[in-house]
Amino acid sequence: MSNPSHRELPKDPMIRSLIVQAQRAQLSRRKLLAGAGGLGLTGLLAACGTGSKGAVSGGGATAAAPAVTDNSATDKNVFWANWTLYLDYDDKTKQYPTLLEFTKRTGIAAHYVEDIDGNDTYYGKIQGQLAAGQDIGQDIITLTDWMAARLIRQGYTQKLDHANIPNIKNLLPALKDVDFDPGRDQSLTWQSGYAGIAWNKAKYPKGLRNVSDLWNPDLKGRITVLDEMRDTMGLLLLGDGVDLSGSWGDAEFTKATETLTKQISDGQIRQVKGNSYKEDFISGDAIAGIVWSGDIVQMNFENNDQWEFVLPEAGGTLWSDNLMVPLGSPRKTNAEKLMNFYYEPDIAAQVAAYVNFISPVQGAKQAMEKIDPSLVNNPLIFPSDADLAQAHAFRSLSAEEETTYNDLFQTAIGA
Repeated sequence: MSNPSHRELPKDPMIRSLIVQAQRAQLSRRKLLAGAGGLGLTGLLAACGTGSKGAVSGGGATAAAPAVTDNSATDKNVFWANWTLYLDYDDKTKQYPTLLEFTKRTGIAAHYVEDIDGNDTYYGKIQGQLAAGQDIGQDIITLTDWMAARLIRQGYTQKLDHANIPNIKNLLPALKDVDFDPGRDQSLTWQSGYAGIAWNKAKYPKGLRNVSDLWNPDLKGRITVLDEMRDTMGLLLLGDGVDLSGSWGDAEFTKATETLTKQISDGQIRQVKGNSYKEDFISGDAIAGIVWSGDIVQMNFENNDQWEFVLPEAGGTLWSDNLMVPLGSPRKTNAEKLMNFYYEPDIAAQVAAYVNFISPVQGAKQAMEKIDPSLVNNPLIFPSDADLAQAHAFRSLSAEEETTYNDLFQTAIGA
């Protein structure tokens, strides 16, 4: 697929600061509250990592671990697959500054691709090779907690050598011992973020407050929703008054699925997409939808602040994405060195200043003081307790529930 252009980061810190302050002012309808996250951040990230997206199962047999030789000592390359707009990028040089710095320090050439549009679609692309114990051509893949849990359970990832990742000490305490990967033996958090709603301010000036507002007749055929089941269904369940981390079950999920099915069949929803939903927003084909937080901020920098993002009054979802070394990768040590590099607070802050998602690295907030002080209190990067009170973790699903709910969701979206 073609990716939307990346935003340029001004080099002058004063200019950059003014742009960000203006951006925050334009996003004033979102509650921009001060605070560093404290216990609220710890508690909710823990819920996200150990509950909503943790003990999740999926189909497929467990892979037999192949005999893989680590050629990192002689093969000075590392290949990394990630989502779009998820790493600092310089429009002028067409390069990723932190990757260039990594290569300068280590001598390892980093090959980066924006190859992930959705967890399920990417899993479908690589599962066959992983099941056969083959090298998929990537040394690092970046997937959401629930999909990370599936790959780890199926034996599709390699155990990390923490001796090569000393900066793992900087991982936020709440993320150090998630239930799908105790002790972080096979994964490391990349970023966390929200799913909420957004709209084009010029084309829909009355705005949105809840997911149900997306069903207004004047938005018919101009809505996109995410193909990530836990985000789209999570927001629909919250809109029905369901406690996502509570004891809801088939009845609640079926009701929410019926709502989704109706809105798709009636033509209210234009498309169900992964990361490529941004293209519909930029082209104007979509006016509003269920989206990911950092995407909208980045799109606004590139497209003159056209959209507004909010967590619905009923609440939004919280998720984390994870770095993993897939089965068959012959450059595990190189991958671990790259992970270690991105857990340096200064580097983590540089990434966070671009992607505008929640940084998992202790010390990144302090480092942001030097990079861009205006972002230190940005709740999309360093949330306050009040912000996190609006975000909810999708509870753990049993293997049976995972299969049943995924089938219901896929049927609803016509996949």
